[in-house]
Amino acid sequence: MVETAEETTEPAEADITGLCQDVFSKMTTYLTGELTATREDYKLLENMNKLTSLKYLEMRDIAVNISRNLKDLNQKSAALQPYLDQVALTEEQVAALDQALTSWMHIQRS
Repeated sequence: MVETAEETTEPAEADITGLCQDVFSKMTTYLTGELTATREDYKLLENMNKLTSLKYLEMRDIAVNISRNLKDLNQKSAALQPYLDQVALTEEQVAALDQALTSWMHIQRS
């Protein structure tokens, strides 16, 4: 059996134009989708950066308040220190009196 060769012919001009338009249309759709996705990624990053910035400002305010409160506590502690020293001295004196009383009672029993 002998095969016959077929003559190839170029597609008609209208077919090539239609195929080119189809390719360009699909490329436009693809590139538009890629650019839209990229733009949405940048919007997301921008929103995340804004929220992060706000969170850092909030944390800075908290740190400033903590620092201010710590200074106040240190000043109050310094103001109380003389009274704490008096309490410690009184405690030492009471311990000395207690020891003296214990010794005196021991002597009285003997």
